[in-house]
Amino acid sequence: MNRNKTTPTPFSWKRLGWFLIEILLFAATVSIVCGFLFILAGLLRVPLSKLGINENDMGVDSAFMLLSETVMAVGSLIGLLGVHKLNRKVFPDSASGTGLSLKGHSHELWAGIGVAAGLYAAGFLLTLMTGSITITGIHFHSFALLQTWVFFFFVAMFEETMCRGFLLGRMMDAGVDKFVALILSSALFSLLHLANPGFTALPFANLLLAGILLGSAYIYTRNLWFAITLHWFWNWLQGPILGFEVSGNKFGESLLTLDTTDNTLLNGGPFGFEGSLICTVLMLASIFLIIQYYERRERRLVKQE
Repeated sequence: MNRNKTTPTPFSWKRLGWFLIEILLFAATVSIVCGFLFILAGLLRVPLSKLGINENDMGVDSAFMLLSETVMAVGSLIGLLGVHKLNRKVFPDSASGTGLSLKGHSHELWAGIGVAAGLYAAGFLLTLMTGSITITGIHFHSFALLQTWVFFFFVAMFEETMCRGFLLGRMMDAGVDKFVALILSSALFSLLHLANPGFTALPFANLLLAGILLGSAYIYTRNLWFAITLHWFWNWLQGPILGFEVSGNKFGESLLTLDTTDNTLLNGGPFGFEGSLICTVLMLASIFLIIQYYERRERRLVKQE
C-alpha cells in the first residue's frame, strides 16, 4: 500500500464489536496506568516543592498540574499502543498504525505549527482591527512561558492520542465512514469541555470544528503529528502568548495583557478566542482548504496507480 494513501476498511460486525471491546480495554488501561502514576506524582510533589519548582507561575500548583497532564498523556499513549497491538493480532490484515511515526511525516509536524501560527496571526489581527480587544501590557515571564509550552505539549499528546489516535482511528478501523467518524469523535472532543467556564453553544460549535480541523489530516494520513503540533501551539499561542483564556481557563501570566470589550461574539469573552465568530470563520476556511488539499492528493494517487 502506498504510504501516502489510506484504504478504507470494509465494514463488518466483527470489527464493530471489537471496537466496543477496545473502548473498554483502552479505558481500563488508561485508568490503571494513570492511577499508578498519579500515586508516584503525589509522592514527588513534596520533593519538587523543596526544589522550588512549584511556584504559582500559572496561577495554580503548576508543578503538580504539569505532572498530572504528563501522567494522563503517558497513560493514553500506553493505552493506544496496547490496543493497537491487540488489534493487529485479531485482524492481521489491518494496515493501520499508531499514528506516531515521524518517518515520512515530518512535514505534517511543521504544517501543524504553521496552521496554528497562521490562524492566530489572522485571528488576533482581526480582533484588534474590530476594536474588540486592546493590548494594555507586555510582560516577559521566561519560566512561565517555558513551563506552559511543555504543559500544553502533554495536553495535546493526551487529547490527540485519545480523541484522534484511539477514537477516530479505531472507528475507521471498524469500517465507519471517515467523515462520520471525524464528526462523531469531534463531538465527543467538544463535550469533554462541557464543565469548562463559559461553555455555551458557540464554544461547543467551535470546539466541534476544532476537532474536525485537528482530525482533517489524520483521516487521510493516519498520522497524529499534524494534530498534535496544531493543538499544542494553538493552546500555547492563545493563552500564554496572546493573553486569551484557553477554553475558559486562565493559565497565569501571559506575554500580552488584553482588555476585552463587551463584544463577546468577536473576542470570545470569558471562554477566550475559541468562543468567537472570528474563530468560527477561520476554522471553517481552514477545514475546507485542508480537506480539499488531501482530496486532490488522493485523486492524483488514484490516477498514478
